[in-house]
Amino acid sequence: MMKFRFRRQGLDPQREKIKQELFAFNKTVEHGFPNQPSSLAFDPMLRIMAIGTKSGAVKIYGAPGVEFTGLHKETATVTQMHFLPGQGRLLTLLDENTIHLWELQQKDGCSYLEETRSFLLPGRPGFDCPNSPPSITRVTVILVAASCDVAALGTEGGGVYFVQIPSLKLLEDQTLLQDEILQSLPDEYRCGKTLGPVESLQHHPQQPSKMLIGYSRGLVTLWDRESRKAEHHFLGNQQLESLYWESNGSSFISSHSDGGYMVWAESTNASATSQPVTSTIPYGPFPCKAINKIQWQSSSCGRNHFIMFSGGMPRASYGDRHCVTVMQGKNLVTLDFTSRVIDFFSVCPVKSEDGPDNPTALVVLVEEELVVIDLQTPGWPTIQSPYLAPLHSSAITCSYHISNVTLKLWERIILAGEQQNPHFSSVSWPIDGGKSLAEEPSQRGLLLTGHEDGTVRFWDASGVALRPLYRLSTAGIFQTDCDHNESLNQSGDEDWPPFRKVGCFDPYSDDPRLGIQKIALCKYSSKLVVAGTAGQVLVMDLNDDKSDHMVSVATVDLLQDREGFTWKGHDRLTPRNGSLFFPPGFQTTVLVQCSPPAAVTAVSLHSEWNLVAFGTSHGFGLFDYHRRSPVLARCTLHPNDSLAMEGPLSRVKSLKKSLRQSFRRIRKSRVSGKKRLNTQLQEANAHLAEQPGPHDLEVAPVQRRIEPRSADDSLSGVVRCLYFADTFLRDAVHHGPTMWAGTNSGSVFAYALEVPSREKFSERSAEAVLGKEIQLMHRAPVVSIAVLDGRGNPLPEPFEVSRDLAKAPDMQGTHSVLIASEEQFKVFTLPKVSAKTKFKLTAHEGCRVRKVALASFTSLASEDYSENCLTCLTNLGDIHVFSVPGLRPQVRYDCIRKEDISGIASSVFTKYGQGFYLISPSEFERFSLSAKNITEPLCLVEFDRPHDPVYLR
Repeated sequence: MMKFRFRRQGLDPQREKIKQELFAFNKTVEHGFPNQPSSLAFDPMLRIMAIGTKSGAVKIYGAPGVEFTGLHKETATVTQMHFLPGQGRLLTLLDENTIHLWELQQKDGCSYLEETRSFLLPGRPGFDCPNSPPSITRVTVILVAASCDVAALGTEGGGVYFVQIPSLKLLEDQTLLQDEILQSLPDEYRCGKTLGPVESLQHHPQQPSKMLIGYSRGLVTLWDRESRKAEHHFLGNQQLESLYWESNGSSFISSHSDGGYMVWAESTNASATSQPVTSTIPYGPFPCKAINKIQWQSSSCGRNHFIMFSGGMPRASYGDRHCVTVMQGKNLVTLDFTSRVIDFFSVCPVKSEDGPDNPTALVVLVEEELVVIDLQTPGWPTIQSPYLAPLHSSAITCSYHISNVTLKLWERIILAGEQQNPHFSSVSWPIDGGKSLAEEPSQRGLLLTGHEDGTVRFWDASGVALRPLYRLSTAGIFQTDCDHNESLNQSGDEDWPPFRKVGCFDPYSDDPRLGIQKIALCKYSSKLVVAGTAGQVLVMDLNDDKSDHMVSVATVDLLQDREGFTWKGHDRLTPRNGSLFFPPGFQTTVLVQCSPPAAVTAVSLHSEWNLVAFGTSHGFGLFDYHRRSPVLARCTLHPNDSLAMEGPLSRVKSLKKSLRQSFRRIRKSRVSGKKRLNTQLQEANAHLAEQPGPHDLEVAPVQRRIEPRSADDSLSGVVRCLYFADTFLRDAVHHGPTMWAGTNSGSVFAYALEVPSREKFSERSAEAVLGKEIQLMHRAPVVSIAVLDGRGNPLPEPFEVSRDLAKAPDMQGTHSVLIASEEQFKVFTLPKVSAKTKFKLTAHEGCRVRKVALASFTSLASEDYSENCLTCLTNLGDIHVFSVPGLRPQVRYDCIRKEDISGIASSVFTKYGQGFYLISPSEFERFSLSAKNITEPLCLVEFDRPHDPVYLR
């Protein structure tokens, strides 16, 4: 009988249809730079690029908006990738020695990427016994023949194997083993040694049947596949790293482990062996590191060839530098990166049979970013990337999204960003293959990321490509202890090597106190508030011109002279004295310093009332930035809240104290747990339990009793959210400005504000009077507060109504306030603050609300129909959507792995049912909860693939 105790309502087919038209979960696109890249490839005919990663991901990029992602079944490093030019095919080699063929396919007019075949090179005959060396057939290098029908595989055992494409069938009759090469070598060169692994394979640019085989010991052999014989041997005496043909095939270049390179002429004389024509160690004479890869490309400027190589730095002086050198005639630059060079390639225009290469761009993949150099413009400047920008150039500490950005603000931010980057090249992005089929974004979306070094970066998040727009630095306002750039830049003034720092990845921070914690931006007034780790709150204005001005400084004491507390954390940052220079863009006008200087945990901005609210672990404050005076300071500390005094950067937390508190809590819960549950919970929720509504019956089976938290839990005073609203607080007749604050201990403070009219802003400051104080019985942290108007709709943003950008809220009906805690959502009527409805989100043990946002969902079937909903992400990584104000569950989706704590903590919802979260330090995953509002890469790459022979399975 018990199983029929809770009767669920039958499903309403009409409502289910509406839900399908409103909600749908999709992970749509990954923004940012691939985490731990390991390989690079380029298709010069289709002009698309591929990046492989250590986790087995394959990412292909073309023009902005053209991107594809594939994932190998094996979580193994992608060590090499090779396009079959013009065919939309890609060969990948994993470090577990398997080769995979990926193909671009077409469906419904769009391209997609899929893996079609894989291949493992079988063991060498005669080595099948259990004790055989496993590395004998480990593939070290792949060469795709010019005809694209065969791939040559060089191995650690010195053999070269040939595989048919696309069937990936081994052509056993063409296998070339090292013994065959050794027999044709002069006796004095053999010396009884092996030649070592195959390091490089290069096909002859003019005679497709011939290829260079480079062995690690230094020997290079010109092999003719058709006649199956070694035509020529080039006897090198240095360990070989790489080879590259000159475009006319008359000579080639080799790079070596001693930091040198050699030029060899293809001999036409009768001798079967030859020595290098020239040998150079560009950064000698002292010992140098290996030149890992070299390219040699012709130019229409006659003899001024381009030579580009990675490595080769003097060991003693610059052995720790990550460099790529570009040389052309007397022009030489040493590109200096802040992370390890993975690979590089050059982009050349499609040329005639005998024409010069004329490279136009150099693309360098380093461990933490992609840098593209313009080789056409004098000085070889950097080309700004429209995507793949390193989000983590300094570690991301917070994120903030704004939808429907006004065109005026958008253009001003772009202009400020362009003025920051005069050194960038003006040429267009060279990797421009394929075309995006996605519709133009219906609105402009802005993603702001706060960083550890005190910068805020502005990104165009309207479409598939996350494009950098503008970078704001707050460090210049403060005196910091050190400037690490000084030591890095000293060597740049020396004549040799001619270093040029490139890229923007900079993992160092001058001072950890600079880290950005919270951001708020008003898109109508262009006011920006940025708050940091040392209690600094910066109020900024957008200015199109550069400016010199003083920054007003105000201190707000959140402890209110409370006795018995000593701040043991970090010191406040010291503002610079005098007038400061600000470039065009956001410029600081006011600095509000919280005391103690703890990290800011919440911020809210109301630009129509000239007010900014901010909270820390000690309390919250309200500041009038027009008159530059504090309005309110409130301490939220509990007497036992001693850990709030320590600060996030303090190392003096007492283990003894925390153990004592833990034991005290356990003892207290044993003694009074039963009694407390029976009284507090029953009193708090009695009238709700006595009103069984349809939605209560529907969710009853998954709800469990909420455990009240101890009032003396550590950090109970942390302010979690702040909110401004024009609503009814004092009585049901008069509405006015209010400010709400929610804390970690389930306390909510509501203040009635007296805000002067616009004409009297300069005459008198705003005032605040405590109107209501709510204590949630279960004491769970308050995550979000929102006031709903008489129709149950969220209140519009500042200036939206006065500028006719939104419908005025309903001030006739009763307002209500939605308070979301970590454990439940509750709607209270205003001004009485009586409970109206609630939902306990306790479907699973340990489930806690992590992020909450109100979002508008438009129907797929009709533009005119939309619903406001509450979106919620829990600590289990699942997303719930609830109706507002009824709090009826609509849909639930699994989004993030519950083990991915940083992903859950970094998540941010948008106003129209999308969201972002970090899947690695350098990548945002974008997802959509809306059936209509989806941002995904729809693109087409057209290729010419020859008729495939029947696959041999």
